[in-house]
Amino acid sequence: MDVSKLSRRHVLLGGAAGAAALTVAGAPSALSLPGAGAVRRAGVFSLGVASGDPLPDGFVLWTRLAADPLAEDGMGGMPNKAIPVEWEIAEDENFTRVVRRGEAQAAPELGHSVHVELEGLRPGRDYFYRFRAEGEVSPAGRTRTAPLPGTMGELHMAFASCAQYEHGYFTAYRHLGDERPDLVLHLGDYQYEYQAGDYEIPGGNIRDHAGPETETLANYRQRHAQYKTDADLQHAHAAAPWVVVWDDHELDNNWADEVYEHPDEPQPNFLERRKAAFQAYYENMPLRRAQVPQGIDLRLFRRIEWGSLATFHMLDTRQYRDDQVGNDEFPTQDPARLDPKRSLTGAEQERWLLQGLRSSRARWDVLGQQVMFAEIDYLNGDEKAYNPDAWDGYVGSRKRVIEGWKQAGTRNPVVLTGDVHTHWANEIHDGEDVVATELTATSITSGGDGSAELTDKEKAYLAENPHVKLYSNQRGYISTKITEEKVEATYKVLPHVSKPGAEAEDLATFTIQDGTPGLNPS
Repeated sequence: MDVSKLSRRHVLLGGAAGAAALTVAGAPSALSLPGAGAVRRAGVFSLGVASGDPLPDGFVLWTRLAADPLAEDGMGGMPNKAIPVEWEIAEDENFTRVVRRGEAQAAPELGHSVHVELEGLRPGRDYFYRFRAEGEVSPAGRTRTAPLPGTMGELHMAFASCAQYEHGYFTAYRHLGDERPDLVLHLGDYQYEYQAGDYEIPGGNIRDHAGPETETLANYRQRHAQYKTDADLQHAHAAAPWVVVWDDHELDNNWADEVYEHPDEPQPNFLERRKAAFQAYYENMPLRRAQVPQGIDLRLFRRIEWGSLATFHMLDTRQYRDDQVGNDEFPTQDPARLDPKRSLTGAEQERWLLQGLRSSRARWDVLGQQVMFAEIDYLNGDEKAYNPDAWDGYVGSRKRVIEGWKQAGTRNPVVLTGDVHTHWANEIHDGEDVVATELTATSITSGGDGSAELTDKEKAYLAENPHVKLYSNQRGYISTKITEEKVEATYKVLPHVSKPGAEAEDLATFTIQDGTPGLNPS
């Protein structure tokens, strides 16, 4: 049977900035929310602030100076010299109880970004931070230290992915930030590489990218800066510490290790492009020194431990993967996907993950990663076809992780996923047994407004895959509450992203009970 083929760019089911900037004047100020549609442009702190990768005694603080964020040279209108940046941390929003101050250098070699790694703070509590430079005071941010090992308690964690600036307003980020979670996970496609109009949604794009398709360091710096000017994204960053991993669009659509999107059309400078993208990614994210890129390499896989309640094993499923089978055409029936030697994670990262599972004492072991883990048949009828870009294209890798859970006696394995621009709730099977649970977040904007109504094709997907308990082609994110007894996951959706200010709605809530993998509707 002939299987309809789609290009790499249109592999996703979903098809092809509002309120909430934080304002701080010269005097100390609490977090505040101005009106919808705002985009911060003025001053050297036009890109906002962020924090990330919390430990029990600290976290990373981030900002990047840019007086002219969209400058074509990628330098944000800043001079070619290091600029001193003062920072301070307080126990209250009004900065009346400052507990630490210091100074960092915003150097041009790092795009005038600042990464301050704090330690020696108290565990399991909120802190507030801000920066000063060039006579200006930054917006204020809220962050949080992780609890001590041995601590259970409760964690409010939200996660998201896939924010195509051109496809709509980042209103979902505003709602995510309004929740003031303890932790935010971003699972990739934080920004997109296309020049204006190259990735068009039906009816036309809502906003335009600045600059050409990103290929140089200046291009990537400019693109990150454009995204960071969005007030809703700034609000979400300033509301909580983030833990980030990339997918493909931070570099190039569907890249695989050192392989360009079109392997039959080699891009001579792809490795230089990869180096530039990795450099800009580090500069624009709240990452630690351990993530400083080394040429074309950046070790992004790492663990975040939240007491003894949860360990987040953050994976990189792009940098070390074998190329996609079947020329990456979707869906695929290429039997090469079954080759046990094929790897999505690469050997080193796989060993790291399996060792971490064996040594973990967490109640919940969570994989924060990019592409669909559960087996999904995209061909209706007796024949089957799969997404070569997901774990279905790397069946050996998936089997080894499932076997790793079993050998380690992992109490509660949970997989968090982005990439597909649609909400999914999946039960992961090993034969007839449910062995884990997968929560897949839709996009922030990618694919445009979407629809609350399922098409006949989408209904058929559900019929073909009874382990899928929810599917939705609306935009949004997932909000979770994690306790000793359960994970409660609420799927948030917006009626539209083509206009700012949409309200967020609860589409569905599922509970995963301790010791019992699988999804229970709430």
